[in-house]
Amino acid sequence: MTADQLIAGGVAPQRRPASEADRTVELIRDSFAVAEPHSEELGKHFYSNLFRLAPETRDLFPVNMEVQRSRLLRAVVYVVQMVDQPDDLVPFLRQLGRDHRKFGVLAAHYNALGQALIGSIRDFAGSVWTPEVERAWQDAYALVAKSMQEAAAAERGPASWLGRVVSHRRIGWDLAVVTLETDQPVPYQAGQYVSVETPHRPRLWRYLSPANAPRHDGTVEFHVRAVENGWVSRAIVAHSQVGETWRIGPPMGRMSVPQNSDRELLMVAGGTGVAPMKALLDEVRQRPRPPRTQVFVGGRSWEDLYDFTSLRKLSYSYPWLDIIPVVEQEDDPSGAEVGTLADVVTRFGAWSDHDVLVCGSPAMIRSTVSRMLVAGTPLDRITYDPFTMD
Repeated sequence: MTADQLIAGGVAPQRRPASEADRTVELIRDSFAVAEPHSEELGKHFYSNLFRLAPETRDLFPVNMEVQRSRLLRAVVYVVQMVDQPDDLVPFLRQLGRDHRKFGVLAAHYNALGQALIGSIRDFAGSVWTPEVERAWQDAYALVAKSMQEAAAAERGPASWLGRVVSHRRIGWDLAVVTLETDQPVPYQAGQYVSVETPHRPRLWRYLSPANAPRHDGTVEFHVRAVENGWVSRAIVAHSQVGETWRIGPPMGRMSVPQNSDRELLMVAGGTGVAPMKALLDEVRQRPRPPRTQVFVGGRSWEDLYDFTSLRKLSYSYPWLDIIPVVEQEDDPSGAEVGTLADVVTRFGAWSDHDVLVCGSPAMIRSTVSRMLVAGTPLDRITYDPFTMD
């Protein structure tokens, strides 16, 4: 198995299932491989089927469905990749079930969702679809629905929280730092991410990582970059104002610093991936014995290292912390390491005796984790969120 295959599977070791389960996985993956090239049409077909079967669900989604269709496909792809790894898949599904409470999804909707999804994949799988394939998909969806529904039913907290914008600071044309004051504490852990809905884009949610560990005053800081075709991110950067109210969904993600490890810590952050790393550093510095920590912060140019000054100041205060800037191109000498994050981090060694956290764009994560695995970093020492934010 290659490093890329490991990453596609969530960087988790594959376990050989029993022969019947092995056959089920094969049927699911083979049939989806035929349907996946038609992903755009499949997404449209799915929602058309869903709104026909359960017309009331149309009001749960935004007017523009382009982003929603993309997220649906990513979720299905992730489930297909992880279908033979329930120990890793089920926790993700439970998080997803809790998160879907914010939409107003009811238990009765899951049957319609299953019919629409399986029917859509069947229509695009063509001749490979057989009664045996359909049973495999029904069994897989039963696990998905059961995990999500059980988690949603067991949750006693709010489906979402309200946060008022108390600060909006633009850093360049495409980046803003936004601070919210919530109506009650959001129970996230440092390193996790949450979804947000703004008044500028109703019913269109975007995932963001808090840049601070939970605070007593309930304030949460977000770093938001306006991305191409980013309906929500562009509105946040350009139009958010102090005083407006956002909705915040339940926390998700598995990024954390191990509590009971005596190993040193390596953090690798690209772009606004520095936000969850700052939250983790905020949490680590409060420990009685913080681990020796090295943080590589990367960007295409020095201007992309928008938060490097505050990180360097933090390192001046804590002798256990080192910050290493990385740029892909350098016009004038800056003292930064030159190259991609994957190049520079592996240039320093295999980091085999460290706990490793990686956060950034999907491409940056794939490249960095692949190179680290090839360099000799142990698979079980690397943590990142495989179902990344958009």
